[in-house]
Amino acid sequence: MTTTTLPVYFLIIFCIYLKPQAMAQDENQFIYNGFQGSSLHLDGVAEIHPNGLLQLTNTSNQAAGHAFFPVRLNTSSQNLSFSTYFVFAMVPEIPSLGGHGLAFTVSPAMSFAQALPSMYLGILNSANNGRDSNHLLAVEFDTAKSPEFNDINDNHVGIDVNSLISNTSAPVTYYSTSEKMNKTLPMISGKPIQVWIDYDEGENLLNVRVAPIKSPKPERSLLSTRIDLSPILLDSMYVGFSAATGAIATSHYILGWSFSRIGQAQSLELSNLPSVPRKRNPSEKTSLELTISLITVAVSLIFTVAGIIYYVRRKKYEEIREDWEQEYGPRRFSYKDLYKATKGFKDKGLLGTGGFGKVYKGVLPSSKEQVAVKKVSHDSKQGMKEFVAEIASMGRIGHRNLVKLLGYSRRKGELLLVYEYMPNESLDKFLFTNEKPNLSWAQRYRILRGVASALLYLHEEWEQVVLHRDVKASNVLLDADLNGQLGDFGLARLYDHGENPQTTHVVGTIGYIAPELTRTGKATKSTDVFGFGTFLLEVACGRRPIEPQASPEEIFLVDWVLESWKQGAILETSDPRLGGYYSSDEMSLVLKLGLLCSHAKAASRPSMRQVVQYLDEAALLPERLLDGATVDHEASVEFVMSVPSSFEKSSAGSASSSESTLYRGR
Repeated sequence: MTTTTLPVYFLIIFCIYLKPQAMAQDENQFIYNGFQGSSLHLDGVAEIHPNGLLQLTNTSNQAAGHAFFPVRLNTSSQNLSFSTYFVFAMVPEIPSLGGHGLAFTVSPAMSFAQALPSMYLGILNSANNGRDSNHLLAVEFDTAKSPEFNDINDNHVGIDVNSLISNTSAPVTYYSTSEKMNKTLPMISGKPIQVWIDYDEGENLLNVRVAPIKSPKPERSLLSTRIDLSPILLDSMYVGFSAATGAIATSHYILGWSFSRIGQAQSLELSNLPSVPRKRNPSEKTSLELTISLITVAVSLIFTVAGIIYYVRRKKYEEIREDWEQEYGPRRFSYKDLYKATKGFKDKGLLGTGGFGKVYKGVLPSSKEQVAVKKVSHDSKQGMKEFVAEIASMGRIGHRNLVKLLGYSRRKGELLLVYEYMPNESLDKFLFTNEKPNLSWAQRYRILRGVASALLYLHEEWEQVVLHRDVKASNVLLDADLNGQLGDFGLARLYDHGENPQTTHVVGTIGYIAPELTRTGKATKSTDVFGFGTFLLEVACGRRPIEPQASPEEIFLVDWVLESWKQGAILETSDPRLGGYYSSDEMSLVLKLGLLCSHAKAASRPSMRQVVQYLDEAALLPERLLDGATVDHEASVEFVMSVPSSFEKSSAGSASSSESTLYRGR
C-alpha cells in the first residue's frame, strides 16, 4: 500500500465506523436511527425532539399527527415489493386506557386535512371510509375497540385496505423463547416495540411481525395475508405514519425507521435510538426526598407527615364553591361523597367514555342510592354560572321517561353531573350489539312512545322550553323494566316559552343533525324533531343512521327507507332480528313518521304533540306527508369535513359507538 492511498483507506474505514444517524435517502431505501436532520414531511401535531425522537401525537385530545416520506413504487414494472422495520412506543395519559393508535400507511398523498382523529386514526373520515378511490394501505396498531369497525379488542394489529374495517387482524402477541409460549404484548405499556412489515409482490403476501425491544425478529408472522396491491398502489406513493387521539390521549412515538424496496429493510442500531420520555408517577419520591425524610428528627417527622396527610386529604376532596351557588345548595353534591361513591373514580366502575367526559357507576354513601356520575372537563369560567343555573333548573324536571338529573359538583377544571342510574344501560346496546338480548316490537314501540312523551314534556309542558339537542339511541337509557328514559342533558338548552332560542353553536351527532342547523347554528324544537325522526328509524330498522360499508343506496338510513316506501316495500326495511313478528300497521306508521320527522324542510315536520298523537293513533298521518322528502346530505358532509370530531357517550350508563361532532356551545 502506497503512502498516497493511506488517507483514502483511513477515510473509508472512518466512514464505515461512524454511521450517520440517517442514511442518504433515495426512492429505493432509507434508514433513520432517530430523526435528526431528516427530510420527513410532518403535519398535525407531529414534531421531532432535539434527541431525534419522532412524536406523532401528544396529550391533546381529538388530534392527529403525520410523518411521511415519498417513494416510487414503479407499478408499470410490477415491482411492488417492499420491506420496512421500525420501533414505536405509546405512552398513555391515563394508564391502561389507550387512545387511539397509530398506523404505518402507504398513501397517494401527504395531506390529511379532511381526515378525522380518534377511531379514524387521522387517515380517513366517515364519508370516504371504504372507497376504492382512496388507494390506501395501512397496518393499524389500534388501542381502542371500535365496534363499528369490527375491532376484535383494544390491543390489536390490523391490515386495512381503503377502509378502517380490517381485512384481517390479530391481538398483539409474541413468542417468548425463554418461556416457550405466546405472550400478550401491551402496546400502551410505554415500552419500545419492534415491527417488521414485508410485502412480496411475487407471492402477493403481506407479513407483519412484532416483538419487544432487543428480541430477535420472530420466525412466525403475527399476521400473514395474501393480497394483490397492484390495484391499490399508484406509481408515486408516500410511506409513513399516522396517529390520532380521541377523548383519551396517548403520546405516540417512532424511535427509528428503515425502509427498502430492494430486499430486506436494514436493521436499526437499537443502542443508538433516542429514549422515550418517561411519565413520572407523582407518588414516586426522589432519593433526595427519601434522604431528607430519613434524617428528619422524629418530632419534625410526625408534624410533617401530619401536615402532608392533612394537605393531601384537603386537595383530594377540594372543590370550587362560589357565593352565587348558595341558591342551588340542594342540587350541590360534595366531591368527597362522589369520590367515595365511585370508589375513587376507578376504571373498574367506568360505564362509558365520551367526547365530553367519563361516566362512572356509584353508590351514595349516605342514602345508598345508585347513581351515574359524569365527569366533564370545564376549564373556562365563562358561562359557568348560567350553566349551573340550567343544571339546577333541569334538576326540577320530573317525567317518567326522563333520566333524573340529581345535581352537580365542581372542582378545578371539572364539572361532575349526577344522574339516577339505569340498570339496563343504553338502548343502542340492545339494537346494535350482541351484549344485550333482542327487544320485541312491543318493547320497542313502548320505548318510542315514552321518548316522544318526554320530548313533548320538554318542549311544551314544563315551565321552560328545553331543547335536548342530541336525541339518539345511545342517549335513551332503559330502567329495570326496559322502559325508555331520555338522558344526557349535557347539551340541553333552556329558554322561556314565547321567546326564541339564542344558541349559535352546532352541537349533536352526525346523522341526527337537521340540515338547517348546519347552516344557521340555531337549534329549535324542529331540530329536536328531526333527531327523533332518525331515532324512530334506527329503532324500527335496527341500524345506525349512516352505514359507510352498506351498498350505495343503503348508506343513509333515511334515503333507503324513503326509496323503499316509494317502491311500495317500506316494511322490508324493518329490523331482520324481529323475524317478522310485529304489527304491520305500527311498523308502517313508525317508518313513515320517521321520514316525516326527518323531512329536509323544517316547516314540513310535525310538532312533538302531533308525533305523540300519531303514535297513540289519536290522529292519522297526512296522505301526502312525504312530498319532496329528502335529506340534504351534501350540507351534512360539508359540515362534517369542517369541524373536529369527538366521541360522545351516554351520560348515565353506557358508551355510544356513534361518531359525535361538534362545537360544544351553550
